[in-house]
Amino acid sequence: MIRLFRYLKPFTVPIIFVLGLVFIQALTDLYLPTLMSDIIDKGVMQGDTGFIWRTGGIMLLVAGGGAVCAIISSFLSSRTAVGFGRILRNKVFRRVESYSLHEFDKIGTATLITRTTNDITQVQMVMVMMLSLMLRAPTTAIGGLILALREDRQLTVILAVAIPVLAAFIIIVAQRVIPLFRQIQSKIDKINLVLREKLTGIRVIRAFNTVEREGKRFDAANNDLTTTYIKVNKIMAFIFPAIMIIMNLTSLAILWFGIIRVNNGMDIGALIAFTQYAMQIMFSMLMLSMMFIMIPRSQAAAVRINEVLDTVPEITDAKELKDVFTGKGHIEFKNVTFSYHGAEEPAIRNITFSANPGEITAVIGSTGSGKSTLVNLIPRFYDVDSGNIEIDGVDVREISQECLRAKIGFVPQQAILFSGTITDNILFGNDNAADDEVRYAAEVAQAMEFISSLDGGFDHEIAQGGTNVSGGQKQRISIARALVRRPEIYIFDDSFSALDFKTDARLRAALKKEIAESTVIIVA
Repeated sequence: MIRLFRYLKPFTVPIIFVLGLVFIQALTDLYLPTLMSDIIDKGVMQGDTGFIWRTGGIMLLVAGGGAVCAIISSFLSSRTAVGFGRILRNKVFRRVESYSLHEFDKIGTATLITRTTNDITQVQMVMVMMLSLMLRAPTTAIGGLILALREDRQLTVILAVAIPVLAAFIIIVAQRVIPLFRQIQSKIDKINLVLREKLTGIRVIRAFNTVEREGKRFDAANNDLTTTYIKVNKIMAFIFPAIMIIMNLTSLAILWFGIIRVNNGMDIGALIAFTQYAMQIMFSMLMLSMMFIMIPRSQAAAVRINEVLDTVPEITDAKELKDVFTGKGHIEFKNVTFSYHGAEEPAIRNITFSANPGEITAVIGSTGSGKSTLVNLIPRFYDVDSGNIEIDGVDVREISQECLRAKIGFVPQQAILFSGTITDNILFGNDNAADDEVRYAAEVAQAMEFISSLDGGFDHEIAQGGTNVSGGQKQRISIARALVRRPEIYIFDDSFSALDFKTDARLRAALKKEIAESTVIIVA
């Protein structure tokens, strides 16, 4: 978790200010019992009403100052923790954006979501607690112990017994709770994975009438998480009554032996002040116990966050880039071999061919023959094991990923649409495209017919994943998204499979004019 603190640099001044306010608040807590002791010994016992009013007024001012410090420090610590969480989420998101497809496959989408949301929230919550208690609890405990010693050294022997007992109890509980907190994080991953599969695959689940079976699978993951939470909550529920028993027994012992000390000449005010100091010490131990119990959970979350941040993408830009081109989209494969991680055999082996501007290159083969794998190597979604892929005479590994992909209009095998309007989805290919260009791209993609029939036309809202349009409509919007980009290279990865024969024929005829000067690769 300490490694994440490097992202707290922008909040250095607020943190110092918060710690200062917390320190002042701790001092006010320690000063109040002294004032109360004076009121009893010098005011009540001597009948000095004026002294009671004066000292009482000072107590109100001190208590009010402490309250103001507490409010301001809570506000600033909350803002700091929220800002810290925002920075962490941005860092994690940016790192995940840079991942190659292999990193996504290795880590998993469900756990990436959990780490970006739940895990960062855990760290954020502990950050608030640390800012509030990290300085206040030790200051109150040490200051209270010193002041208690000043009031009466003999009664302090009771604290010398109670504090180690309380500390031992907290350590034993922490040893039981920490492993459970680590289990919770992984079980949240599992339940997110199952839930994500259920939501994305709901049509298949209903089509095969497996709702009940999938419900049982979710219940198993849910009950597993619930059981672990119940174990944690049982331990946590036991902590507070046990600590309160120790604190009450300590108070009882102080009063019992304190009365004996009063009979031997100790002031009543001093006994009350000593009791208050003892309670402050015990409450500080309680606050520290809560912090030490919560920190391991955030530590487990921080380890998972650091795993994401420390994962170095396999595909990165070369140190010396060659982003200046003389050609216009010429592609050449030179003896290319590629295999997926863990695969026994290469997906493609010793592939050599060239695709030139103005030509259509068809990649045809049976299912699983490596067609999609081949075209995924061009935009460098994966890197080749051996051989070279060159665009305009430059190896794709020597071109920046941004520049490389700016030259390509890619229509994937599975058409993906994003939540937003149809215009938003087409503009995904080119943010600077004018309305006329968006409309023209839709016309070429044969999408105008169904767009004009929708409520709002181009302003029609697309649901997440494009679930409110058909497969053919998704494909045509995806094709329009590639066309509006006006790239040098078009890659159509089985992009016409959901179209009927007439629409397919019209689309191919319209595409001929648009892609006449581009390099076109079609997978079928």
